[in-house]
Amino acid sequence: MSDDAILFEVEGGLARLTLNRPSRLNAVDPEAIGRWQALAHEIAERDDIGAVLFDANGRAFCAGGDVRAMSELAAGAEAAGTESASATITALADAIHDGHRTLRESSKPIVAAVQGPVAGGGLGFMLVADLIIASEHATFASRYADVALTPDCGVSTLLPEAVGTRRALELTLTSKTLTAAEALDWGLVTEVVAHDALEARAREIAQSWIGGATAAFGQAKRLMRSGLTREFQDALDDEARTIGTAFATPEAAARIAAFGRPSRAS
Repeated sequence: MSDDAILFEVEGGLARLTLNRPSRLNAVDPEAIGRWQALAHEIAERDDIGAVLFDANGRAFCAGGDVRAMSELAAGAEAAGTESASATITALADAIHDGHRTLRESSKPIVAAVQGPVAGGGLGFMLVADLIIASEHATFASRYADVALTPDCGVSTLLPEAVGTRRALELTLTSKTLTAAEALDWGLVTEVVAHDALEARAREIAQSWIGGATAAFGQAKRLMRSGLTREFQDALDDEARTIGTAFATPEAAARIAAFGRPSRAS
């Protein structure tokens, strides 16, 4: 297995992004943060990528930030007089957030395969995905207060968006841990499957995007995500431009013609 903190490959239009620090429960350290930011921009910019499968190696999906590694970096910078510990942590958070924003705003639909525990900032990494398929073994918790820290990785926005403010506060301000079934009931995940069926189900969804109206799926994702943060008229204008452009594509013309064609009785 590669030593890269995050593995990345592209095959047949499908990008696979894999958190790869299993010994640290896939908590992200400074190296992983830099790679996450760079890969987010690469995915958004590459025309040969139509969809993304986001997963993780090991028993956990993501435990958020590697607090020990970040503390060591911050202490070293402060001791050297280059910057304060607070500034170091802020810069790392900014890099994560840039990666999250880039993926959320891209026209590449993302499905996450969540095989095990998710905690802290891991919730933010998971919620960057558009569809989330969870193993029956997955669990979900905040844990920020356990280390006297506050939400980052987009959690303060993405979690209330997914489950509502009241439930987001409950998860963040208590020691509550959700089972996969509870996460499904709350709307935190899209679907729960048997553990040994997880990868196949997530890949099935990703391949359906690649094999279908790929551009339309991507633009639908972009419109839905963008509509949450702008004026209604701006969203309407964007919808009008986007469907006009889509209508003129050869793919749409062929599918519309086939849709209107009478079906033959078997």
